[in-house]
Amino acid sequence: MALISDNNNSEQINSGNNNITMQKVRKPAVAGMFYPAGKEDLAKQIEGFLNNGKTGPQPKMLIVPHAGYDYSGPVAGYGYKLLQDKKISTVIILASSHNFPVSGAIVDNNDTWETPLGSVGVDKKITDKLVSRGMKYDLGPFVPEHSLEVQIPFLQKTLPAGFKIVPILVGDMDSAQMQKFASSIAANISENTLVVVSSDMSHYPQYEDAEKADQKTIQSILTGEVDKFNAEISELEKENIPNALTFMCAKPAVDLALMLSKQLNIKDIKLIKYANSGDETGDKSRVVGYSAIGFFGGQNGNNDTQKSELIKQSEQKELLKIARDSVEGYVKNGKLPNFDIVGTQHPKLKQKFGAFVTLNNSGNLRGCIGLMESSMPLYQTISQMAVAAAVKDPRFNPVSQEELSKLKYEISVLSPMKRVKDANDIDIGVHGVEVKKGMNSGVFLPQVAEETGWSKEEFLNHLCQDKAGLPADCWKDSATEIYVFTAQVFSN
Repeated sequence: MALISDNNNSEQINSGNNNITMQKVRKPAVAGMFYPAGKEDLAKQIEGFLNNGKTGPQPKMLIVPHAGYDYSGPVAGYGYKLLQDKKISTVIILASSHNFPVSGAIVDNNDTWETPLGSVGVDKKITDKLVSRGMKYDLGPFVPEHSLEVQIPFLQKTLPAGFKIVPILVGDMDSAQMQKFASSIAANISENTLVVVSSDMSHYPQYEDAEKADQKTIQSILTGEVDKFNAEISELEKENIPNALTFMCAKPAVDLALMLSKQLNIKDIKLIKYANSGDETGDKSRVVGYSAIGFFGGQNGNNDTQKSELIKQSEQKELLKIARDSVEGYVKNGKLPNFDIVGTQHPKLKQKFGAFVTLNNSGNLRGCIGLMESSMPLYQTISQMAVAAAVKDPRFNPVSQEELSKLKYEISVLSPMKRVKDANDIDIGVHGVEVKKGMNSGVFLPQVAEETGWSKEEFLNHLCQDKAGLPADCWKDSATEIYVFTAQVFSN
């Protein structure tokens, strides 16, 4: 075994039986500066912070500060105390870069992160999915970034061994892109997922000014409304408070978190602890504010179909193969292959579900056709809808043989339809929606909201106008029938 080290990143190469695996490791950048470099000293300090906190219900999301432990550690300890003895397996950490300009959102591409307390793995399945939805891999800004790193020792002291992290740096972006990323993250949140938002508050006003400003900011966050949060920050900036450089240093990350809380239907947001650096140092002439804020309740971003694993991974692979073989067989020979499903290990594929098949070529939509309900076994539905998407979608020319090797396949298996009273019963990003009025109808799959970044109103306006051929606000009409469903989505 050889170890190749390059500053804060290293690649570990294990060779044996001609197999070589490489591990990219993010080494500590601020150990000995923001927190103790010694394992025992670090563990003891965090335990002291946690002992001051109180146990309580598990938050779905947590805003905590990221300054040196001597300053913000006591406040962070109150937030992290709520995680002790909780079954959390994945932690998505949102922060903003202090060293490099970041546009949009970037994801860390290391395999593990190290601290004096040991190593934590990066959940590469989730990071790959986020990148497929528009985020970018970029190692550079993560190398010196303290705001992510200082959260990990707290997690190591409170969570069960084996949890994984998803480090994300959030930069400036427009509302539509922010909404899209919120949907992308929501789709990867399960019952055992925690979101940590790393941000300090006001920077460098005197003690009394910081307290007043920070309380206004906190109250705006507790509303759960990103527009109210942004309006409050704008008002504070207009007040020209002496020496105040910022009022929320990771504001883009907090913006994203508030949008995400909407996606997760979180309504219970509470202040756990507030203090500023003057409370620890005694110097009240120039302070930084810290808060621990918990987001409780809500629901998982994954829909019920996904959580129950309606279609297992082995069955997903079989259906994706059926879709590909069907398209390639039809395009090359004009015939659908015969699939001998009887006697296989996948009896679920003989049950009847509605389903859609989507084809993409180099990231561009190439066809999408499906059935909301089907009288055929699922494997036949997938076979026929895959071919229909390839050659019968009226928006595109039929797929050619030259394109076959470039096609990516996405399958959506649908839950039964359920009629709802009005748009208040729609969970955007979780529910697919069908509208019906008279002879007109239209449907959007749940992932449309994620891919477009549309708000609920935009989603429904486009559905009525673009898909059903009705007035954009037809969803507000009591004569319009609205149906919702969930979809288990998988792709190759």
